[in-house]
Amino acid sequence: MWAAQGRRARIEAAQLAQLAWTQHFLIALIVIAGLALLSRAPWTVVSQVLAAGVVAALLLLAQHEYDRAHPGPAPKPDPAYTPCYSGSGRCH
Repeated sequence: MWAAQGRRARIEAAQLAQLAWTQHFLIALIVIAGLALLSRAPWTVVSQVLAAGVVAALLLLAQHEYDRAHPGPAPKPDPAYTPCYSGSGRCH
């Protein structure tokens, strides 16, 4: 993020790139675990599955943090909505 030099668009692009890289890394770990399973290397399978679990947890946390920093737009009010102004007599 230091290379973005405070530019918000570059920081967000870097965050998305990190998420994409982590997703690809997780896929690679799962493929390696599958290959180890096929070659009947039980300790390698266990270590790769544990590593994939850690990477998956980190990916979920990073995605959750990104989603919290970029909430969706607020819903539009109902067309029948009447705002309540002080002294208007329309407040409940």
